[in-house]
Amino acid sequence: MCLIERMKLVANEILYQQANILVELNPAEGWLYVNWQGFQNYDVIMVSCEKILECLIETGSTKILNDNTKIEGIWSGAAKWVGQDWFPRMHAAGLECFAWVYSPSTFSRLSAEKTLSLMTDYSYIKKFDNIEAASDWLRAC
Repeated sequence: MCLIERMKLVANEILYQQANILVELNPAEGWLYVNWQGFQNYDVIMVSCEKILECLIETGSTKILNDNTKIEGIWSGAAKWVGQDWFPRMHAAGLECFAWVYSPSTFSRLSAEKTLSLMTDYSYIKKFDNIEAASDWLRAC
């Protein structure tokens, strides 16, 4: 078994977990995997996003696979903060590639679009409808 095959067998390391979010380090791919779940609100999003920033800094990661496929409902109340405060700080901390896998929920998708519309630079963020395409882009990023 070659080194690359062995690396793929390495399990993700859980860095942070709450009812609404799971943040893992994927050592084989070299990125953070962020899995959001259920309904979100401003306060929960702020706390979770700050933890993601901490994880990015602590691990030295430059890539994030942000999975919204299990998010339900609208969270646009946090869109301005996420787009104008958190994302710029993430980028300044070393984030180079952010693969955003959208939720099937129309309201969640609208919230994500609102976030991006409030940003001056989102060149390092790409939107996807599935994990596979997002993963492929991150590997090439």
